[in-house]
Amino acid sequence: MTTPLLLFPGAGSSADHSSLLAIEAAVAPRTVVRADFPYRRAGRRAPDRAPVLLQCVRDEAAPLLAGGDGLVLGGRSMGGRMCSMAVGDETDPLPATALVLISYPLHPPGKPERLRVEHLPRLSVPCLFVSGTKDTFGTPDELQEWTATIPAPVTHVWIDGKGHDLKGADDRVAAAVVEFLAGLTPRRSRGRRG
Repeated sequence: MTTPLLLFPGAGSSADHSSLLAIEAAVAPRTVVRADFPYRRAGRRAPDRAPVLLQCVRDEAAPLLAGGDGLVLGGRSMGGRMCSMAVGDETDPLPATALVLISYPLHPPGKPERLRVEHLPRLSVPCLFVSGTKDTFGTPDELQEWTATIPAPVTHVWIDGKGHDLKGADDRVAAAVVEFLAGLTPRRSRGRRG
């Protein structure tokens, strides 16, 4: 049995985002669940507060974890950040096998002082970060500085010239996820430029 993959979208998109669809197709026949957050399901544009988003991650993960095959968790931007926060929770970490974080939002654009990194040192599972080299939510140097605080293997895949949306790079994003998942055991992760 292969470990299922649970993916969440970024704040401004749905579970039908083209990159999530591309990942699902690329990792077939692995079980993939693409999940929307409650505000999206209710037809609202503004994201719910973090506690609601984190509970959604836990609720969607529960039936997949019940299967006993582990769970790879992640998604785009805010979706991936919420998954990493659930796995890095101080009191009740969500038991994931690995994290797949596409366009991780290290900080809001133009506000590098507002870092979203408190939980990173508590991540104890292999992490994949796929990011554009021109992402305004975190430069490659910034991301590498802060992911160095993660005490587990970290793989960075950089998509040259792309911003936060990684527009036109769905195939490269999906290929990075396939390679990462294939290398989860027994090889350790490594960085490369894509």
